[in-house]
Amino acid sequence: MLIGAMFIYGTIGVFRRYIPISSAALALFRGIIGSLLLLGIKLVSRKSVLPKADKRTLLLLVISGGLIGFNWIFLFESYNYTTVATATLCYYLEPSIVMLLSPVFFKEKLTVKKLICVIAAFVGMILVSGVIQTGIPGIKEIKGILFGIAAAAIYSAVVILNKKLPKIEPLSKTLVQLISASVVILPYVFISQGFSGLPTDARSLVLIAVVGVVHTGIAYALYFGSMNGLNTQTVAIFSYVDPVTALFLSLFVLHEKVTVLGIVGAVLMIGSAIVSVTGKEQE
Repeated sequence: MLIGAMFIYGTIGVFRRYIPISSAALALFRGIIGSLLLLGIKLVSRKSVLPKADKRTLLLLVISGGLIGFNWIFLFESYNYTTVATATLCYYLEPSIVMLLSPVFFKEKLTVKKLICVIAAFVGMILVSGVIQTGIPGIKEIKGILFGIAAAAIYSAVVILNKKLPKIEPLSKTLVQLISASVVILPYVFISQGFSGLPTDARSLVLIAVVGVVHTGIAYALYFGSMNGLNTQTVAIFSYVDPVTALFLSLFVLHEKVTVLGIVGAVLMIGSAIVSVTGKEQE
């Protein structure tokens, strides 16, 4: 289930390339369709729709959901300006950002091992960006990289908020977050562009539906459904099926160029993240 979810996440960049609507509008439809699917699952299973939680917890859930909405916008924008591989790898700086912030928010020690992994991840990002091979990239490429890093930073905030939450039934928690994401994005879409010019052709509508149903509803259901039988390290390691899938699809489906140094950077980023959650830490 976990590998399936990560594989699905890794394909979203390819679908984004063929959907002719703004990133904000796509994020909105993703939230709405995903919410409806999870709501249907809850109703069919005859389980409580809303999580049993106090007001503070619900408020944190709503805030984290709103951040997820903006996270989607920045990630989809990143796909528009740079390659799917580069965007996804920049997005996967999130574990390194969380590690750097963990001493502040969780009073956890930043061990030598973790610090080396963080440095390796940032070196990998520099290699992936292409700055060493070609010099400072063009404005479009820089925008894509910055949007990817912004998406990583926002999702780091989501992770930190979720770690502050008590244990909540996963599907109910995700449902609240998806609804919150949709509510936050809706006025932004309405004010910034409205709903004129949305595609009406069958292919675009099908692709939007796939992103909402498969990449959001089903992927989230698989992801959270796998949590009960797996430990944290296993989840962290197999999460990197996502960027590896994105990298291969970028090469073989979209025919985007990836240099040797870019591949080295990808190995550094993914490898450092895996090493950081495995083995015994040394101070």
